[in-house]
Amino acid sequence: MSKKIYNFSAGPSVLPQQATQEAADAIRNFANTGVGILEISHRTKAVEGMVAETSSMLKKLMGISDNYDIVYLGGGASLQFCMVPMNLLDEKASADYITTGVWANKAFKEAKQFGTVNEIASSKADNYTHIPKDFKQTPGATYLHVTSNNTIYGTEWFQFPKANTFLVGDMSSDILSRKINVDDFGLIYAGAQKNMSCAGVTTVIIRKDVLGHVNRTIPTMLNYTTHIEGESMFNTPPVFAIFVMNRVLNWLLQNGGVDEMEKVNIQKSSTLYDFLDSSKLFIGTAAKEDRSRMNIPFVFRKDAVDPAKSEDLQKEFLAFAKENGLEQLKGHRSVGGFRASLYNAMPIEGVKELVKVMGEYEKKLLK
Repeated sequence: MSKKIYNFSAGPSVLPQQATQEAADAIRNFANTGVGILEISHRTKAVEGMVAETSSMLKKLMGISDNYDIVYLGGGASLQFCMVPMNLLDEKASADYITTGVWANKAFKEAKQFGTVNEIASSKADNYTHIPKDFKQTPGATYLHVTSNNTIYGTEWFQFPKANTFLVGDMSSDILSRKINVDDFGLIYAGAQKNMSCAGVTTVIIRKDVLGHVNRTIPTMLNYTTHIEGESMFNTPPVFAIFVMNRVLNWLLQNGGVDEMEKVNIQKSSTLYDFLDSSKLFIGTAAKEDRSRMNIPFVFRKDAVDPAKSEDLQKEFLAFAKENGLEQLKGHRSVGGFRASLYNAMPIEGVKELVKVMGEYEKKLLK
């Protein structure tokens, strides 16, 4: 294919070409073993060394201290919605949740099965278009759970609240996109298929002192201690997805790490937001102060398009974008409109091409 394709999918999403090429090569021959990564035992030194190296690179990139353990699990971030309270929240205790979108709300609902769970703030009444600013934490709550980036509605926490105890963060869609202070968190989890690997692995970063405080019996496979003690090898882990993550982390280190990614991500998102703010056809949907750098939803301006024609015109724009090599721009089914996901591996050239095509379509439609 000669035409350059830019993939704006929200997940599974764009990955660095260098990493996908290395992963493709490893399918045939992993680490010069003569055996493919999909076929080799997870008990070999080559795989064990690769997993250990992955954790070492992640620690370097995020500034993770030795006070934390890192495990690689299956089940996606959605499994963590129950594993977190099962391991951290005693049935006689309470936890606070701030709901800023669909996934935050699902985590809140799941946690209710394990103890008293307080929704201390929510932006649901405003269609999740902003991050709540005013809330009061529950005295004695075990933890405060936040979802750092709202993939569907396009908002992001840029200043995390200071928890009375510790924060738990679902960072599935913005991990490694900006610098954070890991020490503020007792636990961080992230499904990898949005910004650091392919689907199949979830990374959980756990501070050592947050475990062992619940009285319930935890099923073996759902117990974080099982996987910490087994160094993610209690059962067969998602080896290939961990290897892809390994190669993405390597690519990040080669390209300036998280500090450099944050600079580029600010540039990419500003390029698109500046266009949306000046456009006569398109408009962003999130509050300006909370607009995500990773996921940018936008719609047609109500004063620019006849509502009766909006659906057909949306299809027309998506087809026009596709003809110009821009893929996966359709908005989430619960929101509609459009969405551009600008994860680390999306080059600035892709965002500039998107703005160019949007401008061309605007001139065509509003001439």
